[in-house]
Amino acid sequence: RALSKRGHSIRQLAQSMGVSRNTVRRYLRGAQAKRQVTERVSRLEPYKPYLVNRINQARPEWISATVLTREIQAQGYSGQVGLVKLFIRPFKTMPAPDPVVRFETAPGVQMQADFIVFRRGADPLLAFVATLGHSRASFVLFTTDERSETVNACLVACFEFFGGVPQQILFDNAKSVVIGRDAYGQGLHRFHPGLLELANSYGFVPRLCRPYRARTKGKVERFNRFVRHQFYIPLMTRLRSVGLSLDAQTANIEVRRWLREVANVREHGTTGLVPAQQLAIERGSLLPLPIQSPGAPVITAAHTLPIPTESIQHPLSVYAALMEAL
Repeated sequence: RALSKRGHSIRQLAQSMGVSRNTVRRYLRGAQAKRQVTERVSRLEPYKPYLVNRINQARPEWISATVLTREIQAQGYSGQVGLVKLFIRPFKTMPAPDPVVRFETAPGVQMQADFIVFRRGADPLLAFVATLGHSRASFVLFTTDERSETVNACLVACFEFFGGVPQQILFDNAKSVVIGRDAYGQGLHRFHPGLLELANSYGFVPRLCRPYRARTKGKVERFNRFVRHQFYIPLMTRLRSVGLSLDAQTANIEVRRWLREVANVREHGTTGLVPAQQLAIERGSLLPLPIQSPGAPVITAAHTLPIPTESIQHPLSVYAALMEAL
């Protein structure tokens, strides 16, 4: 204000102070920017105890600001995700940046597949995850093991979900996929007979990533983290807070809705495009699903069949109330 009285223009003031001209005008009109910031931040104030509680529930895991924002918006929060990010940032140790160089594939060429292990032991929980290299459309199916039969069933369910078969699928070096790496020469692997039979039936070529270089299949690896932090941890901690555990059946009920309403309709962080929309385009380049001939053995994805309510370990009313809260 003193400089303005000395004849400095709004443009000169903005340039000298490194702010916008509108900011200068607000100050010259007597507006208090600090007061405006305080008012915006106060929108989050009623929800801070909830956010802290959710962060503590998830320890040592982490719930992203996007998920937390959706949760408090369901409770009436009208602010933006930026305020939530600023508030929860001190609670998190930031990871090192990912140095992997990304590469792109043409439509219908490659799919990357992997298993996420959430629990081992007497009560195992895993998830088969697949991502199409071009569209970044993804599929998730929770299981209790990663045997060859389970891998095949997950692949069939995945092809049905995408509406076609990619030319090649990139796996890691699990025993349910490959029995002997380079068994017949460099790059000539001895794949599991069950996987080879499925590959012959559906027309895809199995590929392996380099040993100890799981990030060769970086697209699905990044989506693995997305599944863990955006779906599994919020759902698991919600159930755990009321003394319930997450099983494969319950997870599969919810993950289909999550894929449809969140994961595949968001703007992808790398491509800037919506995976579901790109899948509609990529589907035209996928191999068609095979037609089973009469009398031929049919491979079924048992985990994708309708789940009877009696197979769920807790009353449906309990899950319904918790899912509405999510």
